[in-house]
This record gives sequence, C-alpha cells and structure tokens, in this order.
Amino acid sequence: MTDTAASLDHANHPLRVRDFYLGRQPVLDRNQALFGYELLFRGAGTALHLDQADETGLSATAAVIAHAAQLGLARAIGDATCFLNVDAEVLSSDIFAFLPRERTVLEIVADVVPDDALLARVRALAGHGFRFALDGIGGDSLRLQRLLPLAAFVKLDLRAVPPAQLPNLVRRLHDMEKTVVAEKVETRDAYEAALDLGFDYFQGFYFARPAVLGGRKLSPSQLAVIDLMKLVVSDADNADIERAVKRDVTLALNLLRLVNTPAVGAVQRIDSVSQALLMLGRRQLQRWLQIMLYAEPATRGHNQTPLLMLATTRGRLMELLAQRLRPGQRGAADVAFTVGIMSLMDALFGIPMADIVEQVPVSDDVRAALLGRTGFYGELLRLAESIEQADDSAELVLPTLQQLQISGDDMIELEMSAFQWSDSVVRYAI
Repeated sequence: MTDTAASLDHANHPLRVRDFYLGRQPVLDRNQALFGYELLFRGAGTALHLDQADETGLSATAAVIAHAAQLGLARAIGDATCFLNVDAEVLSSDIFAFLPRERTVLEIVADVVPDDALLARVRALAGHGFRFALDGIGGDSLRLQRLLPLAAFVKLDLRAVPPAQLPNLVRRLHDMEKTVVAEKVETRDAYEAALDLGFDYFQGFYFARPAVLGGRKLSPSQLAVIDLMKLVVSDADNADIERAVKRDVTLALNLLRLVNTPAVGAVQRIDSVSQALLMLGRRQLQRWLQIMLYAEPATRGHNQTPLLMLATTRGRLMELLAQRLRPGQRGAADVAFTVGIMSLMDALFGIPMADIVEQVPVSDDVRAALLGRTGFYGELLRLAESIEQADDSAELVLPTLQQLQISGDDMIELEMSAFQWSDSVVRYAI
C-alpha cells in the first residue's frame, strides 16, 4: 500500500458522481509576462471541450462559472484576464451575469454554427462589454466570415495549422486588427518561432519545460539565497542569518517586500531585516527563500511572474492536500510545499534536477519526490502536475481524487485557495 493510500482514513468526503475540477492554463504576452488564464472544466477524467457525450456545453461552462462566481473569480485569476470556452447553448443562456465583463473573454469553440440568432446574441453580449475569441479557424469558411468581425482575439493552434500558412495568416489577422494568440506553445523553440511570426500572446507550458544548458551556473543572488537556506536548515544563530541577508541588498529588499504581503499577515509594516526574521520564524523563512529564487529577475531578462505563479500555486496546493490527508502532521505540509516549489527549479535554472538537489539541502523524501516522483510527496506532485496539464494526462486526476476520497467541490476549494495565495505572493514579489 502506498503512503497516499494509507492516508485515506483522514479524508471525509466521498467523490460524487458529477465531480469535476478546474484547470488553469496561462496566457503570456511577448515579454513572457502573465496576461490571462484559460479556465478549463475537467470532468469524467478528461479535459472537456464542451462536446462530451454525457455533459452538455451549457452544464460544463455553467459549472465553471457557478463555482468561480461562488468562490470569487478573483481567487481563480487574480487581476488577469479570464478566457472561457462557450458553445451555442452557453451563448444563448443567461449565466454571464456573474462574470466581470472587462476581464472576461468568451472563446467560441470550433463547432459553433453562426446562424442569425447566434450572431445577434454575440452582438448583444458584445454590447454589454464582453469580448470574444475565435478558435479552430481555417480557410475562408462561412463560419469564419461571419464570426471573425465580432472577435477581438483569434487563437491559432501551432500543431493544427500548417507552418507554411502561419506567416500569411498572422499578417492577415493583424491587418484586420485582431489580437492573435498562439496555442500549444510547449517549448522554448516554439515560443521563439511564434514570437518571430508576430503573435501577440502565447498559451502553453513552454516556460515550465527546462532547457538544460551544460555548465550553467546560478546567479550571485541565487547563490546567496541558497547559502542562506543552508544556514536556516543547519539551525545557525539569528545573528549569522541576519548578517547573511544584509550582505545581499537584493535579498534584503525582497525579504522585506515578501514579509509585508497579505499572505504573511503582518499587522503593521515590517521595515527592518531583524523584524522580518522574527516575524517569519525559521519555517516561514525557508519557505520565502524558496520563493525568492523564482523572483530573481536577472537570470533571463524577462518577467518571471508566470513561472513564479506556477511554482507557488503548485507548492501551496500540495501543502493543502498534505494538510487534508495528514491532519496534525505539520511537517508533512511543509515538506509538500517544498517539493512543489522545488519541482520547477530545473526550469528556472536551466540545469538538471539531479544537480539542483546536490546544491540545495533537501531530505531523502524530497529527493525521492523530485527525482523519481515516488513516495507520498511524489504522488502529490504527480497529481499537481496532471491538474496543470491541458492534455490527456489529465485523465488520471479524477481516479486519483477518488482514491484519496476528495470530492470535486473540495478539490475546487483547495485549488481556489492555492490560486488566491499564489496571486497574493506574486503580486508583491516582483
């Protein structure tokens, strides 16, 4: 029996028949800064695209909207723009009153037939301030001719559109004053190619896929953070830790910025390093040091917000799952957070994870999770990674939740809490 299976006795809510969870995929701008998220409804073990046999498009999208509205859409997307898939049935409904119009883009799926009634409905929603994205375009079809004038965004799937057609297609769309989004951008090379073609926004997980560069070294500020982490783990004196912080101006400033975030909960502003260290304590200090590695601005010359957001969300979600599955074991939640944060450091540094665990002090449980996805924390990491993906790997999520006896409603609440915490941290970390 695995450690995760052994933790089942601590869960209280059985999985319900119509369980689902939310997926969230980032949309980045040309500087790799976060622009928005596409919220994805996942049910019956797959990522729904509003055409699953046992679910109508209306019920799928309505579920996303209802839960996001009930729990607070800001918890899911923060200040970002929200993309939501819609079909003809959804468009004809009255479920949009819950959504902030200025930050919502309704993405019309490929199988929508643009008859006169639907076009009138789209125009009416546009008159109320909603924007539209068009997906699955190709050729000069009647669908394209009728819907394109009403769309502000056009999404092009890099895997579906022939590469030879992309330059002319992007150019024509720009001539029509459309914002063009590249989908399925999974690698750094794909991002750079799409950037050269003139795409405005990019959707995919290329920024979380490491480009392993032989001989790459950590920056001085990152080395200072890691050295400080070693002091914390070795129970060094507070005076030694304070001196180490003050030796690096960037580190000291980031520490003060982070300790004053709402996520920390300081009653009054903290203005000194010594106060910050007392406020945090060793456990929290180690956590913020792990986060500060992602807030390092010098490593790539780009805004690191998307990777920082993904790492902090993953770490917080794993922490909440560990609290749920192992109540009363505070150390388990701390280790789960560490595994989540560190699991993206190969992407941050561009070096193999095996090299990272040699430079950053970790326990055997953390090492096993990071290198082999094994043990209790490795299973939580695999679950978190599957939730983030928009491909077939998501089909493993719901069976895992069923094994853990975590209901879909509970999972959405955990995700929303992780999103909100991550947004609060990232808002003040960069």
